[in-house]
Amino acid sequence: MNRLTRIPVLARARNFASHSGSPLSSPNTVGPYQVFDRYAKRLQKDRSARRDDGEKSRTTDYVRDEVADRMMDRLLDIKRKFNTILDLGSGPGHLSKLLDAEITKKVVMLDSSEKLLHREPDSEFEVDVERIHADEERLLDVVAPNSQEAILSCLSLHWINDLPGVLVQIKEALQPDGVFIGAMFGGDTLFELRTSLQLAQLEREGGISPHVSPMTDTRDVSNLLGRAGFALLTVDVDEVRVAYPSMFELMEDLRDMGENNTIVGRRNFVHRDTLAAASAIYKALHGNEDGSVPATFQIIWMIGWKPAPNQPKPLERGSGKTNLKDVL
Repeated sequence: MNRLTRIPVLARARNFASHSGSPLSSPNTVGPYQVFDRYAKRLQKDRSARRDDGEKSRTTDYVRDEVADRMMDRLLDIKRKFNTILDLGSGPGHLSKLLDAEITKKVVMLDSSEKLLHREPDSEFEVDVERIHADEERLLDVVAPNSQEAILSCLSLHWINDLPGVLVQIKEALQPDGVFIGAMFGGDTLFELRTSLQLAQLEREGGISPHVSPMTDTRDVSNLLGRAGFALLTVDVDEVRVAYPSMFELMEDLRDMGENNTIVGRRNFVHRDTLAAASAIYKALHGNEDGSVPATFQIIWMIGWKPAPNQPKPLERGSGKTNLKDVL
């Protein structure tokens, strides 16, 4: 478990690259599993990219940068060089900037926020870059089936409404024996903030409403990957913990990350006295000895391969030659 401290990142002036992207779906589009307002999420991400010409946005990259580093460790365990890697929900390229010529020749960055997608210039990347402005929920509208050697997704799937459907699209977009590596926020993410707000709202307002978006439970991910048709599944859980001076700095950083709540039918305000009570509860229940407060980001890791005839196959049930009692 790593503990990160919220500190400013040195900012540098950067130019924006231009690219004509695919049109996004209408804000009035109706589809299955409408938990999140995808149109509002895109606007939040656009605003986060524009904040102080991107410099304020860069100071809050620390969680995604940390998870991108950990994803690279998993990618390097695959002893294969790819011609192209698709970075699904890439944002400004937290993961893509870590790729080099030893891993791939080219990276394709796809994100629903055009502002965030073009926040960094091509000079920040070590490999060739193509950028596609499109909705992550409609991957097969812009990516041909059986065309990708590897698809990576670093902290974008938790805003997907139809996660089972998107996993199926990812599998269909992969070539046979292509690999998918994903990282998404799990159900225990920001449990300190969630419980503090709920207790404060119950005390001051006599009821609760969701202010932290629901996340996928770890136990469901392997089932979803299997239902989508992936083989050779690997699912595990990790945590990133960050210390903040108070609850208010955490909420400010979540806004600057573009990670505001976008549940359909959400309340867009919290009473001032409720926030004050939540801050006090946060420190009382979860505060550190130095006066700071922790925020936990649970990361669910998933790896799946598109089936192919030449892949290793599990042995048939009952074919084992060694008794587990002898091993243990």
